Amino acid sequence: MNLILLGPPGCGKGTQAQILQDRFGAVQLSTGEMLRAAVKAGTTLGQQAETIMNAGKLVPDDLIVSMIAERIDEPDCRGGFILDGFPRTVAQAKALDAMLEEKGLKLDHVIELEVDEAVLFARIEGRAAESGGAPRADDNPETLKKRLGVYREQTAPILPYYRDTERLASVDGMQDIDEVTRQLVAILEGN
Repeated sequence: MNLILLGPPGCGKGTQAQILQDRFGAVQLSTGEMLRAAVKAGTTLGQQAETIMNAGKLVPDDLIVSMIAERIDEPDCRGGFILDGFPRTVAQAKALDAMLEEKGLKLDHVIELEVDEAVLFARIEGRAAESGGAPRADDNPETLKKRLGVYREQTAPILPYYRDTERLASVDGMQDIDEVTRQLVAILEGN
């Protein structure tokens, strides 16, 4: 099973990706974690990415897609993968499709977690309160506002791309974690 989870920051993609990984054996792939691991390991791609990141620039799409291509060739991805946080743009989505086609693979599901943005602000305020004064650095309204703006501008346009190719399904991300999981599992199991 090869899957993409889409949705704005704070919608629960990471939480659901971990649950689905545990349930189905598909490996959760976070491009941020993959970049850090490649840099730490000193791979050729990691060295290229480190030079770019140290210059304060964004890692180009072709380098990210190459990194994903290498990662999905590893044995633990034989049972599939869950992309969380990638693709972020239509160009990345098209590059991912081309790379998968070259490998004789395809996306089985693209699922959007639909949420009300006002609730996302309440969620981060709740997480900050639960943290006892040591919230995550990105758990504040100003950062969320910026991240939502970037999501609307850059990532939301990929929804029509996947919808037009009849690969997009949506679930109500406003439900509790167990209900969102139930909806995702129903899609993945074809129910």
